[in-house]
Amino acid sequence: KKPMPVAAALVAVFSVRPLRLYLPARATFSDYHRVAYASSTYAQASHCSDAALPTTMARLFLPPVLLALSLAAATLILNVGVAEACSWQWPWPRHVFRGRYGRRYGISSIVTEAMFSSMFLHKDDTACPAKGFYTYSSFVRAAEWFPEFGSGAHHVDADTRKREVAAFLAQISHETTGGWATAPDGPYSWGLCFKEEINASSNYCDADNKEWRCVDGKSYHGRGPMQLSWNYNYGPAGEALCFDGLQEPELVASDPVLAFKAALWFWMTPQEPKPSCHDVMLGRYVPTEADKQANRTAGFGLTTNIINGGLECNRPDDPRVEDRIGYYRRYCEILDVKDLGDNLDCAQQMPYS
Repeated sequence: KKPMPVAAALVAVFSVRPLRLYLPARATFSDYHRVAYASSTYAQASHCSDAALPTTMARLFLPPVLLALSLAAATLILNVGVAEACSWQWPWPRHVFRGRYGRRYGISSIVTEAMFSSMFLHKDDTACPAKGFYTYSSFVRAAEWFPEFGSGAHHVDADTRKREVAAFLAQISHETTGGWATAPDGPYSWGLCFKEEINASSNYCDADNKEWRCVDGKSYHGRGPMQLSWNYNYGPAGEALCFDGLQEPELVASDPVLAFKAALWFWMTPQEPKPSCHDVMLGRYVPTEADKQANRTAGFGLTTNIINGGLECNRPDDPRVEDRIGYYRRYCEILDVKDLGDNLDCAQQMPYS
């Protein structure tokens, strides 16, 4: 065995700067997001779908990493030889791509296409304006951008993962419902019927917000599964999802994958003083003193408070809240969730605004 020449060659090849190593031309966010998102900074990662990552980052990032890998390989070769090293069972890629602390579960492992169809029995009816828009594949593709959705990074149990997904689907179902009390198959079978707010009362422009300035002639009314509204949501959502949310808000109602991405962005992203709905459903919510005084307790009801608390919370028996809970109960049953959790409503919670 002659490991030293091989080891020296590895170190030389991977650490010589004049080689100007770059990421592959088609290194997309899909290739990179499992590592970038391991830090759980969903809305702040600098990436764009199907866009090459900056070569300057590649120059800075890759040589040290490759040097470290080559040194590790050299050490192994020095100890076990070339033949043994080549047949070595390398476990690290599995752990890197599973996430921070354990295995990640794709959304399709929780919601199958058959389940999705049974949840949204009437979304493609002629009576629904969103007919043909919200597909299962677009939901799955959007969820790939948010690998902790329905997964978590701390060995979250199966019931908690399913409960979060049921909560998300319940909230978007209420936001887009076409159901009524005596609707066929019940009122909770008509989610994802609308993709855009009908007869919006305003253009939802907060002119006082100087960070995300409205564009003349644009309306920031509700669009997509979560009915994303207001310029201060379209702006950061666009920045996170790689589209101009202020200039082209209508994309959220024309691209089904982007529509689901925008809904998941809202779900996954904390906006102070509000926590993220994701953290609430995964049990990571830590109430502040203000939260305790406002009785903002963890549970499905708090996600309602985050989404539309100003109009629906601190109101006993609000029918809109009951509609959200009805969808949640139905989806928990379909997903076989054992425990729905506490505090399903927000009747005793003070809203955030």
